Amino acid sequence: MMRIAAILGLLPLIACGSMSMPGWPKASPEPAASASAWTKPGADPAAVESAFSDCLGATDVATKTDFDIDQDISASRSSDLQHSDFARAQMHQAGDTTRDRAQAVLSSCMEAKGFTAGK
Repeated sequence: MMRIAAILGLLPLIACGSMSMPGWPKASPEPAASASAWTKPGADPAAVESAFSDCLGATDVATKTDFDIDQDISASRSSDLQHSDFARAQMHQAGDTTRDRAQAVLSSCMEAKGFTAGK
């Protein structure tokens, strides 16, 4: 049931993949961006999915403002982004910073729940 909910939750992001705004859709935190990347002794797959889902929700809340700001800047500077390598580089850097922060939040959350990222 959790797997179906996770897949349904990702469908809007997949559908938005054709948008041309830089940074859209919001990138998944890497490298441990799936529940299967995390392990905990004695934890069954449902427990891992549940913990990952909780942490992904916390990650979205923690990075929502940064992501929204990046999107607002991108929308308001669309012509600059089309004509300026510097503006595009700044937007990519902002997106990378938000992605890195998301990874840190996700990893911290999962580690606080006792999980270890698989190698």
